[in-house]
Amino acid sequence: MSNELTQYLKLTPLNNEQLARLCGPLNENLHLIESTLGVEISNRGNDFEIIGIPTSVDHAAVLLKRLYEEAKHKEITKQALQLALKLKNTHGYHKKTSKQFAEYSLHLKETAIQPRTPNQKHYLSAMQQFDINFGIGPSGTGKTFLAVACAISALEKNEVARILLVRPAVEAGESLGFLPGDLAQKIDPYLRPLYDALYEMLGVHNVTKLIAKGVIEIAPLAYMRGRTLNDAFIILDEGQNTTSDQMRMFLTRIGFGSKAVITGDITQVDLPKNIRSGLRHAITLLRDIEAIRLTFFTTEDVVRHPLVQRIIEAYEQEGK
Repeated sequence: MSNELTQYLKLTPLNNEQLARLCGPLNENLHLIESTLGVEISNRGNDFEIIGIPTSVDHAAVLLKRLYEEAKHKEITKQALQLALKLKNTHGYHKKTSKQFAEYSLHLKETAIQPRTPNQKHYLSAMQQFDINFGIGPSGTGKTFLAVACAISALEKNEVARILLVRPAVEAGESLGFLPGDLAQKIDPYLRPLYDALYEMLGVHNVTKLIAKGVIEIAPLAYMRGRTLNDAFIILDEGQNTTSDQMRMFLTRIGFGSKAVITGDITQVDLPKNIRSGLRHAITLLRDIEAIRLTFFTTEDVVRHPLVQRIIEAYEQEGK
């Protein structure tokens, strides 16, 4: 096509191990970049040729340079590449944008967490400034993951003494006594996403130790009644599945020196149809209170497999 551009790119210094990590097995990484950005990529060693429309060629060149640099120290996984492509398609890889996001990064002992979209940046900033935050939007937007990251950051900085992770067990009607095992085992299926985020940022061994010491506590929402929590970072996940009374109960448990984050997707309510979601009610009731921040995510913030965004959009279109 007449509007196509050919760009030649030399990745230096030449390192065959880096190149292998960049390209992936059987050039899988290059093929994924080609199919996502609509370009053709060929290479001989560290000499690359990229063909396509100018904007896509430029994007591919910037991405290849960045990934080659990352390949010095680690494998370029398919998931990491998909996230990189997602960020590129939505917001670009311009230095100004990258620096703007980097200002809001969380530097934990085991890893660093950087927001990938403007809404994630706003969310991280709000959680560090305000005591009560709501993160509302579809799955895959990082609502829970980033909340857990902020909780760990606050714990490591001694801003809080413990982390409390809470989830409503809607399917069991909050009546968990008939299930076998101890409390953690009873509610484990409902709290697995929270465990996964903790394990990724702290490691299984550290999480196990902190739970044993009571520094991290995991509890179903029903077990929050009658408690006042000071110096704690409290996360209520799946907030759309609380009733209005449960949400009120949760929000009034917060004591001095504590922070609370409530996450949820108001399009995925599992409550009986005649019961109003506590999250929906709270959004309406509390949105004008200065000291409370609400961050609304959209499909543009989805940072999972690219198909997840398309699936969410398809369901949203059907519901209109």
